[in-house]
Amino acid sequence: MRGEMVSVVMPVYNADRFLRKSIDSVLAQTHRTLELIAVDDCSTDQSWELLEGYAASDERVKAIRLGVNGGVAAARNAGIATASGSHVAFLDSDDYWHPRKLELQLVQMAHVGARVSYTAYDRVAVDGVLLSCVRPPASVSFDDMLRSNHIGHSTGLYDCSLGYVPFKAVGHEDYVFWLEMVRRAGTAIRVDDQPLVWYLVREGSVSANKLRAARWQWRIYRETVRLGRFASCILMAHYVWHALHKRR
Repeated sequence: MRGEMVSVVMPVYNADRFLRKSIDSVLAQTHRTLELIAVDDCSTDQSWELLEGYAASDERVKAIRLGVNGGVAAARNAGIATASGSHVAFLDSDDYWHPRKLELQLVQMAHVGARVSYTAYDRVAVDGVLLSCVRPPASVSFDDMLRSNHIGHSTGLYDCSLGYVPFKAVGHEDYVFWLEMVRRAGTAIRVDDQPLVWYLVREGSVSANKLRAARWQWRIYRETVRLGRFASCILMAHYVWHALHKRR
């Protein structure tokens, strides 16, 4: 799969503490045909200077700075608009990848004809302590995704033949994005069973606020997918159950 260009979209906001490790994990990929599109959302720390340095030293790095702070959805959309690859992957600026992540995903996608791929991942604290392991199912359908978000955002990879899907600033925008991608693809597959992504959990992070996440999930069922109240309640019960059991 050496010829497949992968565009890696990375939104960046005040991430200078973690940014090097994330970028280095992209540039160390065994699949070398890639571009890293790092979109700075008006950081006030040294993030932009770090991005400029990487862009000057490696032609695969494209650094973009937004004129106004627009949030993570706007930054991701700007990155997708710049992407030139046949596939797009995402990596948040405090997460990092196994060196063979893209290689293994592309090989399996080509082998089975899949257009969306994801991986298992480990959740780690800032000090590197393992918090939990997330091992999603080997494959998921749209109905499966309605019950729970099985695709960790920094693990996902999709084929651009699925078309353009913008991120919406709705809370859980990554879930809404992958829900639509799986709907278009019909199914998504997990590559291997080993963790290929390390997801950093910081105290006070958006994803760490469980009550807020539950409210967002309810709004997605009712306003984005436009399900009735009864169906939303059933799926909400599935969502809570999966949230409690998917980490071990």
